[in-house]
Amino acid sequence: MIGVIADPADHDVVREFFELFKTPWEFYRESQPYDVVICANGGQPDAAAKVVIVYAGRKTSFDNDGKSSVVSQPTPPVLLKYHGNRIPIYGDTVAFTDKADGLLTVEGSQHCGAYIERVGETSWARIGYDLFHEVRALLISGQPPGNAAIPTLDVHIEFLRNLIIGCGISFVEIPPVPQGFQFIACLTHDVDDPSIRQHRLDHTIVGFLFRVIVGSVIDAFLGRMSIRDAARNWLAAIKLPFVYVGLAKDFWRDFADRYVELENGLPSTFFVIPRKDYPGKCVDSRASALRAVRYEAKELTNTISGLKITGHEIGLHGIDAWIDANAAREELEEIRRLTRTSDTGVRMHWLYYNEHSPALLERAGATYDSTIGYNETVGYRAGTTQAYKPLKAERLMELPLHAMDTALFYLSYLALSPRKASARLRQLVDTVVQYGGCFTVNWHDRSLAPERLWGGCYRELIQDLEKRGAWFATASQATSWFRKRRSAAFETDSAQPNLVRIKIAGIHADDLPGLRLRINKAGELAWIAGHSSSAPVDVAVDETVDTNVLSEAGR
Repeated sequence: MIGVIADPADHDVVREFFELFKTPWEFYRESQPYDVVICANGGQPDAAAKVVIVYAGRKTSFDNDGKSSVVSQPTPPVLLKYHGNRIPIYGDTVAFTDKADGLLTVEGSQHCGAYIERVGETSWARIGYDLFHEVRALLISGQPPGNAAIPTLDVHIEFLRNLIIGCGISFVEIPPVPQGFQFIACLTHDVDDPSIRQHRLDHTIVGFLFRVIVGSVIDAFLGRMSIRDAARNWLAAIKLPFVYVGLAKDFWRDFADRYVELENGLPSTFFVIPRKDYPGKCVDSRASALRAVRYEAKELTNTISGLKITGHEIGLHGIDAWIDANAAREELEEIRRLTRTSDTGVRMHWLYYNEHSPALLERAGATYDSTIGYNETVGYRAGTTQAYKPLKAERLMELPLHAMDTALFYLSYLALSPRKASARLRQLVDTVVQYGGCFTVNWHDRSLAPERLWGGCYRELIQDLEKRGAWFATASQATSWFRKRRSAAFETDSAQPNLVRIKIAGIHADDLPGLRLRINKAGELAWIAGHSSSAPVDVAVDETVDTNVLSEAGR
């Protein structure tokens, strides 16, 4: 059992952190015995513990008692090096200049950023930042694009896990990994332009013509596009007048059939826009006119019905739902009316969002949001592969968006070739295989058609996800699985301190995989550096399971 000492103002963050690091814990109670005590307010426990971990980005009484030489670090973010990873720290940071061979080192100065000492029967670890302030920053503000490739929150969890194991403590957790699979894959599609015929000579068509006529030549010359695809784009430009008069097929219109065929029975989620020719609002003004689209969801009634029949999900691609509760209710109700489904999730058009959006969406009745991500790059804006509950929400789940096609290919963003885009996506999948969680990708409705023709990269991604053991889920199914994991509760008995009982309440759906109970075996300090001589033990969890940590860890 972990006891946590933290400022009351941080208790909401502590609770959410331990939903992500799903292991037995409680707020510290005096005289209660604990294997591990985490001190995040500069204080120290009154009772003895096997391991005490002090997190603080400033000098504390612990440092004074130990006569440590503590030096504040430059303006954040500061990068700490750990096990081949870089951990950005966005708040205050201190280093310990008189300590050698630290658990963490400050990039640049190579000063010690964390160390451990043994005093009697207790291992004392001092970490030079405030863990829960870091978690708050990640869940509210997120990471700048320059650090997008780092799953910072997941690395914080990994470091704490390895620290506890390395100090000789065996413990259990429920990892974010579905039973029978390696991770979750969520395929999603923002529907922005379902028909080229709906556009006249607007900015969309001007951009289309430039990219198919000029851009295709440049891309073919630079090796970003095959000659065959360049020819397909030129042919589309020639056909465009015939599309407008109805003599040629609208090559954007059959997006749903193309995705159903390409995904070959895998579920995915389509986010559709409720209102056309309306760009929406910003905080203090009207949004750019370029944000307006030329269709509305009710025009796709037949398409929506067909997608639902084939096992796909329809969500709201919101316009003002992120900033206006009344608009959120109206937009959600339009999608519910078309889908005849009460549980509806959201992704905002152009990824508009602020820290108040979760509470607004929750009040409007959204079951989840999947907006947190980047327009200009790919990676981990919230620093995690996991779905989480935003701090200002009570039940709404956030399913982070990790990769978007336009970010990969647009010249104003990453401007990658298909080969390099596939390599970048494989790196992201490597991360979700390592940490568990869900990999959420967004491939737009027109991205399989001219002028984009990004279907080959998407097909390679799906094949890679299948090969690596993904459970493919709609956004609703993915968030439901995380809710199921959150519903699991640990029970301990003071008379049998090594026995942990797991109970799962609330969600028992046939289409959701089970949970795993992971028994982490006590190791040596080499664990902290990421080197293990023994692997953890996984046990399937159904309704209730009793586990003796010590006996299982000894196997």
